[in-house]
Amino acid sequence: MGSRSFSPPITILVLVLLNFTPCLALAKTSQCKFPAIFNFGDSNSDTGGLSAVFGQAGPPHGMSFFGGPAGRYCDGRLIVDFIAEAFGLLYVSAYLDSIGSDFSHGANFATAGSTVRPQNTTLRESGFSPISLDVQWNEFYDFHRRSQIVRNHTLKRLPKAEDFPNALYTFDIGQNDLTAGYFANMTTDQVKAYVPEVVTQLQNVIRYIYGLGGRYFWIHNTGPVGCLPYVLERIPVLASQVDEAGCATPFNDVAKYFNSQLKQAVVQLRKDLPSAALTYVDVYSVKYALFHQPQKHGFKQSIRNCCGRGGRYNYNINVGCGQTKMEHGKQVLLGKPCDDPSGYVVWDGVHFTQAANKFIFQQTAGGAYSDPPIPLNMACHRIE
Repeated sequence: MGSRSFSPPITILVLVLLNFTPCLALAKTSQCKFPAIFNFGDSNSDTGGLSAVFGQAGPPHGMSFFGGPAGRYCDGRLIVDFIAEAFGLLYVSAYLDSIGSDFSHGANFATAGSTVRPQNTTLRESGFSPISLDVQWNEFYDFHRRSQIVRNHTLKRLPKAEDFPNALYTFDIGQNDLTAGYFANMTTDQVKAYVPEVVTQLQNVIRYIYGLGGRYFWIHNTGPVGCLPYVLERIPVLASQVDEAGCATPFNDVAKYFNSQLKQAVVQLRKDLPSAALTYVDVYSVKYALFHQPQKHGFKQSIRNCCGRGGRYNYNINVGCGQTKMEHGKQVLLGKPCDDPSGYVVWDGVHFTQAANKFIFQQTAGGAYSDPPIPLNMACHRIE
């Protein structure tokens, strides 16, 4: 039988063209050059906020890159640091840190332990920061207004007025809102019940920033909290509720629910904010892949953390990473780091290692996990 050419049905051609429409549109546009980054979040992106207020995150934090403590709850860089590097910007200084900070290329309002909803407890009582997202918004509002007054008179280490509408606004927050409920002995249904309120409050802050001229938003969803030792150790689950990666499915299911609500909220924001370019970034899937197939991605240990002391996961709620005690007049390190953090996904039972953060950044920056599917360097373009 002679060969003949195959012509795909028109419906298939239409679907293919629709799928590649964003790529075709982006091919005609230039890459984004953000002059500044303004970040809102929790410890996943805190570059020194909590340390400035409540005391420095001591050694061995920072050991893999900074050579010592640098305000980050990590052995090195965070995802927001890699984002800054990608645009040739300085690392984003914490708004609350007055020592050596340079705000000419943005400011970081995140603090470790932050939630979207204000917590009615103190940091010492619950472990959650008083710098919730509404406070971070107030800080930004004041910074936006006062920075120009000060810059025009004296200090030049502040952003220019035109930097604010051209900046990238990054968000990575929500994880602590979920764990706060569980740590308060709430059931999964009770935690899920307040998720819409959390998402609405986050959505409102984005609206407020848009009202001040912000246009470009890079919004991370929340990660698989059921894979982190600080959750697994504090809230036991049945064996049947642990998946093949060793993660607790009830907690991850709540994270997925939060993410579905957040994604819907971003879709609504695109309708309501016609000049905004909003990118929803699925970091959950990338992070879970590290727990599910660590060796495939170059890691030796997934859930078991690098820095800690004892227990199944090298995590002890009473002896954290870097904790010391005095013995015979000398300070002895109890919460010790592993020899090679680059082989570990989890740093201290709560946070990811620099190596994991770099992997997550590399996977998400290309746009494969974004909605719409655009890379980070095109996040200033609105795709209809």
